[in-house]
Amino acid sequence: MDINTLRGFATIVVLVTFIAICIWAYSSKRKHDFEEAANLPFADEDDQGDGKGER
Repeated sequence: MDINTLRGFATIVVLVTFIAICIWAYSSKRKHDFEEAANLPFADEDDQGDGKGER
């Protein structure tokens, strides 16, 4: 087995890993979790009231 064969196997492993991550990320099972994470920066806005709080 020479270095080019190992490089070919490594390329295939990386490609399969990339495809698996894409399938995982776009899976409908994960949609709720990702939507919840995307809204985290806005979660504190509800706790601030009318903006006339103490400083």
